[in-house]
Amino acid sequence: MKEDDKIQEFSLFGGLLQWLGCRLGLVREKTNTFWLGVALGLLAWGVLMLLGLLQGVGHKMFSLAVIGVHVRLLVAIPLFFLCETWVIPRMAEFVRNIVSSGMVPETELPALASDIRRVGRIKDSWLAEVLILLAAFMLPMIISMPGRTGDWELTAKLSEGGHAWVYGWYLGFCLPLFRFLMLRWLWHLGLWWYFLWRVEKLKLRLIPTHPDSAAGLGYLEVVQEHFVPLAVATSAVLSASFAEDISSQTMAFDALYRSIPIVLLLNAVLFIGPLFIFSPKLWICRITGLNEYMVMAHHYVNAFDRKWIRDEKATGESQLGTPDMQSLADLTNSVNVVRHMRWVPASRRLIMVVAASAILPLLPLFLFKYPATELVEKLFRTLVGL
Repeated sequence: MKEDDKIQEFSLFGGLLQWLGCRLGLVREKTNTFWLGVALGLLAWGVLMLLGLLQGVGHKMFSLAVIGVHVRLLVAIPLFFLCETWVIPRMAEFVRNIVSSGMVPETELPALASDIRRVGRIKDSWLAEVLILLAAFMLPMIISMPGRTGDWELTAKLSEGGHAWVYGWYLGFCLPLFRFLMLRWLWHLGLWWYFLWRVEKLKLRLIPTHPDSAAGLGYLEVVQEHFVPLAVATSAVLSASFAEDISSQTMAFDALYRSIPIVLLLNAVLFIGPLFIFSPKLWICRITGLNEYMVMAHHYVNAFDRKWIRDEKATGESQLGTPDMQSLADLTNSVNVVRHMRWVPASRRLIMVVAASAILPLLPLFLFKYPATELVEKLFRTLVGL
């Protein structure tokens, strides 16, 4: 293999923010960026709280009307980096898996190496992060974010009543920082989807009888499961925004019943949707595999029938201990594996994980309608059958 065709380590780590974190010593072992997220969140939140105390509005900073501020800075931002710490090494493992298993034939390795280098050049581009930063400041001019503290125009109007330093820091640093990190993650997701699309274009050696029921692509489910922190962060921000709108009576509680399915759909599209890229290839693999294994099974059972059923000399005693019986059972199991092969490399487990990650941050919203004591009483009555 040529030097240029060697498979490099796949990674989405990189860019200006990654470089800055390494320089400050906040990136551990080149892959753990969680403390960088904690530092950024605490910096933005701490300065905001200090300015609020200095300007005499500290008591207002902990009201339900501004809960979105705390969730974005203290919950979402660290979770963004926790997700990065968890999922990007799993992506690298997926690439190593498809190479070492032989799923990617040697003839396709140069193309895979080229795709990895291309993604590497893009993710290391400082220009991309500069453009994302500009978009973070321009986004409010295009679309309004949910929640009172997510709406730049509404927050700017509130700032006209005074406390310019508090609102200035929030509008000039905190919100753009959150939007930058959110858009940065969407950019990384786009790169990951692009890479999966390029992998799908390779002449993969898929095995329909693979035990993972996904022709060997089952490890992709493990990768997607590690997006849980990002799913929780997305849902938590939306939950806080809904709480602000409900507390300010700009949103009726019953509107949640329409919003929750949208949140679930959003998480499904982001974290399960990319796996559908492989659906056409997996479908063809299943159909081809069924045809090939059915033909082989037909030949085998014909020979088995002639030897052990139609042959008058065959006796029950002669059939004892014959490996033909076990081979027939193994063949049946193989055909069943092909028949039940999934056309999306995702199981019910991934669906449940993504759904739980989306729903759990939304559950506290029901305290607006059902007080905690009432919920506990109803749960107790249900358990004891009263």
